[in-house]
Amino acid sequence: MELTAESHSIPLSDGNSIPLIGLGTYADPHETPKGTAYESVKIAIETGYRHIDGALIYYNEHEVGQAIRDKIADGTVKREDIFYCGKLWNTFHPPELVRPTLEKTLTTLQLDYVDLYIIELPMAFKPGDEFYPNDESGKWLYHETDLCATWEALEACKDAGLVKSLGVSNFNKRQLELILNKPGLKHKPVSNQVECHPYFTQPKLLEYCRQNGIVIVGYSPLGTSRDPSWVNLKCPPMLEDDLLVSIAKKYNKTTAQVCLRFNVQRGVVVIPKSFSPARIKENFEIFDFSLSDADMKAVEGLNKNILLKFSFWGHTSGSFEKTAQ
Repeated sequence: MELTAESHSIPLSDGNSIPLIGLGTYADPHETPKGTAYESVKIAIETGYRHIDGALIYYNEHEVGQAIRDKIADGTVKREDIFYCGKLWNTFHPPELVRPTLEKTLTTLQLDYVDLYIIELPMAFKPGDEFYPNDESGKWLYHETDLCATWEALEACKDAGLVKSLGVSNFNKRQLELILNKPGLKHKPVSNQVECHPYFTQPKLLEYCRQNGIVIVGYSPLGTSRDPSWVNLKCPPMLEDDLLVSIAKKYNKTTAQVCLRFNVQRGVVVIPKSFSPARIKENFEIFDFSLSDADMKAVEGLNKNILLKFSFWGHTSGSFEKTAQ
C-alpha cells in the first residue's frame, strides 16, 4: 500500500480505518496558554492531519472540539473525514460510570460520536471528583476493577452509536487476553495505544497484536520529553542518536521524521504531540520518502527497552515493564 499525505489510513478489524499519523494534544493545563490546543488542531487539519488524539484528562477537549467544528464549518473537512480518539480515565472504570463519562466528552467536544474510545490504563483509581486521588500520606488510591465489566459497558456505548471503534491503552498481552477471551465478547479491541519508538520498539507486543487484528498506536513516537517529574531520565535523548542523525542526513530529513517514518512503515500509528506550527507541519512531511529495508533493520537495532515511567505506576511497575512481552 502506497502511503500519501492524502491517503494514509489503514484498516481496523471492525471495518473502520485509522489514519497512520495523528496529532497528540496532551498539555499541562497549568503551563499551557488558553487557545493553544485550539490553534494547533486548526493548523494540523489545515496541514492534512485527519486524526486527533485527545482525552478528558488533558483538560482541553473544549478547544479541540471547537477547532474541529470550525474546520468543518469553513468547508476544510467533513465530520466523517476526522478521526477523533477519546479516552476513559482511571477513575471511571465502574460500568455505571462509562457511558456518562463518554457522554461528557461528547458534550465537551460538541460532537455526536467519537471515532475511537479507549481505556487509558488497565488499572483503576478510586472513583470520585479527583482525577489523581491520594490518601493523607500522599499514596495513590487505587480501586479494584473488572476490566471485562468495563469493556461490556463500552460495547453498549458502541451499540448505541456513541463511538465507532473501541480500543485500549497501555495493555500488555495478559491484559489484552482478558478482553479477547471474555465470554460473550461482542466487539474486539481494534487498537492498543502504547509507547513506541526506536528506543522502545515493542516487537513482541507488536507481533501479538498483529496476530489478533489489533493496531498499535504509538505515543511518544519521538522519544521522551525531559521533564524529570514523570520521565525516565536514564533514557538518552533519542533524537540526538548518531545512527538516526546519519540516516536523516541520508534522506535529507530530520531525525524526528525518520522516527515517525520508521513506525508508519511498520504499520504503527504515530501521534506526535506538538503545539509548534512549524513542528506540526514538519512531522506530517513523512510521505515523500521511505526507509530502505537496511535502514529499517538498523533502526530496529536501536531498541533499548527503555520506557517512560509514570509515578502512579509504581505499585504495578512489573506489569507495565512487561508491556513489550
